[in-house]
Amino acid sequence: MSEAIAHGLMQHLANNDCYSREGKMYGVLLVELSNGEQRVLKAFSGLLNGCSVVEGWIPPIPGRDGVALEEASTLAQLDAIKQELLTLKQLNERQQYETLCHEFEQQLQEMSDRHRHCKHQRQEKRQQICNTFTGEALTLSLEQLDEESRQQGLERRQLKRQQNAVLQPLQQLITATEARISELKQQRKILSRQLQAQMHASYSLTNFSGRSQSLQQLMPEGLPTGTGDCCAPKLLHYAATHNLKPLAMAEFWWGASSINQDKIPGEFYGACAERCQPLMGFLLSGLKPISIINKDFSKEEIPILYQDEWLIAVNKPAGLLSVPGRYRDRQDSVLSRLRHLLPDGMALASVHRLDQETSGILLLARDRQTHRQLSQQFQQRQIHKVYEAILGGAATVDQGTIDLPLWGDPQNRPEQKVDWQRGKPSLTHFRVMAREGGDYTRIEFIPLTGRTHQLRVHAADARGLGVTILGDRFYGCCAEASRLHLHARELRFEHPQTGETLHIHSETQF
Repeated sequence: MSEAIAHGLMQHLANNDCYSREGKMYGVLLVELSNGEQRVLKAFSGLLNGCSVVEGWIPPIPGRDGVALEEASTLAQLDAIKQELLTLKQLNERQQYETLCHEFEQQLQEMSDRHRHCKHQRQEKRQQICNTFTGEALTLSLEQLDEESRQQGLERRQLKRQQNAVLQPLQQLITATEARISELKQQRKILSRQLQAQMHASYSLTNFSGRSQSLQQLMPEGLPTGTGDCCAPKLLHYAATHNLKPLAMAEFWWGASSINQDKIPGEFYGACAERCQPLMGFLLSGLKPISIINKDFSKEEIPILYQDEWLIAVNKPAGLLSVPGRYRDRQDSVLSRLRHLLPDGMALASVHRLDQETSGILLLARDRQTHRQLSQQFQQRQIHKVYEAILGGAATVDQGTIDLPLWGDPQNRPEQKVDWQRGKPSLTHFRVMAREGGDYTRIEFIPLTGRTHQLRVHAADARGLGVTILGDRFYGCCAEASRLHLHARELRFEHPQTGETLHIHSETQF
């Protein structure tokens, strides 16, 4: 229902050009009133065409009014800095300096060419004079040539002095201007941070227990710019302060694509990891459980292999998603179950993912800093991963390395193909562990990159092992199998907080 409501809102936005001028997140929240009636709340992130309050949309979280005078004063200072920066960057002397530099360089080049030609002529004349004259006549002729050389050296030095006399004052002015620009930029940064800190200290969020806390109290370790202005916190705060029971939420991007092209108009997205997810645990506190699409959360236990106050590693069963999917029938996942079961579950964030059909070690972070640090280790290939699989046939090579570029086929997602032009590098070491009955091969994979379906394609493609993983029907396995026989067996990495090396192991169940 929330998706249908969101699509209806998209149609409304599409009919008004003012919503297409800037790309941003929009959200709808389906709520229930005390009498059982349902209503829809809608919100936009940040400002809409420069306004924070727009009729028909829920207002921003309270706090901005409390620092209105400071905000107006700071914004005036920031505007003055902006205008001065624009003036300084348009300094006429910059262009004058560049023009004069070019002119002097031309003059020097022309003079050098002329002097080089004269020098060559003098060398020829010296040779002729030495062959023609002797005594005083020879000396006098050579002195005339030397004087000509000295005069040309003097001419060059005079042009250099003239160049310095003209350019040095301009260079000093430009240097002073650059210093002033750096000073203004530093002032702008300090003023912006001060205003942001004042606003975060004033922004007050309320949850369904009736408790209120400022953003600064909720995230004392630091706040990204824009925290508190996103759709999800605005919608949940409004519902909590107006005694409305939230039923379902949908957030989507509308307008121009985001700067880094990671947001597409009309696509649904979850709460952002940096600004919104750290607030969700507090905002949802006190909310009584409501009907859940997949009620059978405890049907299959998710074993915890390791946990501390910063991270948790679980043994994901085959057939369960790592994180919730986009649509209603794909909400059951490791992440959603843990968020439902653990006291601090709403703060959990998945650091990496395993395919739905793959079992094994899945790592999750319990706070934003740990999530960022572990994600960096994955990106920089500092985490050692070992998988175990059974191939639905006999591998012809006992060990080696597979290096094939993978490309996602947009017409058949999530299928990956080997593509030497468009593919991204993917590298896997492998070792045959055992040959079972002549028909199957137990194999160990050590992926050095983490592309989607990397091991499955490296096994199935003829340029890799040429034998599909048992149960991998997506890539052509025809053998009878109850599941995909691929298991994330080991994970070794440096703990981002303690610095110790963690080696987590999960026994292969096939």
